[in-house]
Amino acid sequence: MADSQERWCLVTGGRGFAARHLVEMLILYDIYAVRIADLGPEIKLQTHEEKGSLGKALSSGRAQYVSMDLRNKSQVYKACEGVEVVYHMAAPDSSINNHQLHYSVNVHGTKNIIDACTVQKVKRLIYTSSPSVVFDGIHGVHNGVETMPYPATHNDSYSSTKAEGEALVIKANGINGLLTCCIRPSSIFGPGDKLFVPSLVSAARAGKSKFIIGNGMNMYDFTYVENVAHAHVCAERALASGGTVSKRAAGQAYFITNMEPIKFWEFMSLILAGLGYDRPQIKIPAFFLMPIAHLIECIYQRLAPYGMWAPQLTPSRVRLLTCNRTFSSLKANDRLGYRPIVPLQEGLKRTIESYYDLRAELWHSKERPSKTALCLGNGMVADILLWRDAKVTIGAIVVMFGFYVNFVVPGHTMITAISKVFIMASVFLFIHGKLPNKLLGFTLDKIPNSKFQFTDTWSHQTALSLASYWNYLAYTLKSISTASDSVLFLKTVISLVILGLIGTMSLQSFFTKVVPIAFVAFYLYEQKENEIDGFLLEKSVPIKHLSSSIFLRLLNLSKSIHKRE
Repeated sequence: MADSQERWCLVTGGRGFAARHLVEMLILYDIYAVRIADLGPEIKLQTHEEKGSLGKALSSGRAQYVSMDLRNKSQVYKACEGVEVVYHMAAPDSSINNHQLHYSVNVHGTKNIIDACTVQKVKRLIYTSSPSVVFDGIHGVHNGVETMPYPATHNDSYSSTKAEGEALVIKANGINGLLTCCIRPSSIFGPGDKLFVPSLVSAARAGKSKFIIGNGMNMYDFTYVENVAHAHVCAERALASGGTVSKRAAGQAYFITNMEPIKFWEFMSLILAGLGYDRPQIKIPAFFLMPIAHLIECIYQRLAPYGMWAPQLTPSRVRLLTCNRTFSSLKANDRLGYRPIVPLQEGLKRTIESYYDLRAELWHSKERPSKTALCLGNGMVADILLWRDAKVTIGAIVVMFGFYVNFVVPGHTMITAISKVFIMASVFLFIHGKLPNKLLGFTLDKIPNSKFQFTDTWSHQTALSLASYWNYLAYTLKSISTASDSVLFLKTVISLVILGLIGTMSLQSFFTKVVPIAFVAFYLYEQKENEIDGFLLEKSVPIKHLSSSIFLRLLNLSKSIHKRE
């Protein structure tokens, strides 16, 4: 399969985030020809890759791509044929809570790699593990070292199966001349990541990145992706050195970090601020989120057999965001000769520059939703009330009119009206399910099961929304008590007055008065947002002075009472 004149290495999961950087580094160092293995039937290069070293290496034959599934033993054996070194980096997405998938890839797939290496007489195997193999999901880790044992229970199935795979690789050291070691890179970041920074920006654009979970003092070790690639090269070179160096390096696991611990939420803030978004400032105590997370997890345990997706907000993830996770790389420095080649601040700078398309100013100028849209959730309700799509809005009006005529005008109570709606919906769904896929030459689209599932995104966003509303309420009360935001005070008073009026209305009055006003008011406010806010600010100045005077007098009164006591 490989050119007998070439010395080949294999990178499994070679199209993954960190693996791409390793492939580029291996091509640059020109010690081995590089075989890239991944699930795709063929390699698809990005524009910069086509013009760069990878494209040139593929064209010249110094690199080649093979389609390989770790769970397919014959494909693994074929990929390892004629290879001197294997960098085993392939793994499923750690955010997917699917034990069967993780076990089949991280354990059985790693067994296949080890078997292929021993049969094909591969000389060295470097396995990409994770610091999570020593994390129990409860207790933080401060300056962790490799002598830490695996916990009795892991944080999730990804961590437990990575630990099993790691143990297999360490145990395989010395079999048929194979030298092995394991790399545990901590919290990888850098250019090309399609998960961490995009998710952070998405949260910022939805107004959900302003929160700090916990006290914000927990320390983390983040590792720039180029340093992770460099650590793999250092590990391979140490194993290849022979003698005492190889013996000391082989059969071991190593924590890899930037050797610059930083507060977790400070790191998040640096990324967000670098891209032009607000830094998180509002702190949500972990004890507040924990009951919500436990509730979601309980619901998931009950509904998982019926297809509910695994939630993102779980007790273990709340702990993960609030605990310390720092690790020592002294052993890697001593036995592998590893030192970070890119400092943390430089890595942050390169990362931020690489995501120019996600910068806040570009979003503000193109697609930033208005305050009204954010208030309405920027979803279907916003689309309807803000007349974004006339057909959708008119359709909603027709539906509400039908509800009004059939359920409100006859004088039904709210419970009776809702019950009848559910009866009609049940009848419709039953008949729709019984109908064939094709009827009178027309194709009927069946409702997919996914429409009846609680997705992890939905549950995660619901929990964050609850926390967001709670903190906004606390912020509003705080602002009112200090008289620091007169506009907010005026809006709060007006909103409460309107809510009080709505509460006194009958269902019929609500449909004939409130709903039409809502369609007009929200639309007008979005169109004249700046003018209305400016008017409120101008008119609220006297109120601010008055409220400040009142609160100051009350404060002085309370102080005088306290002194007397």
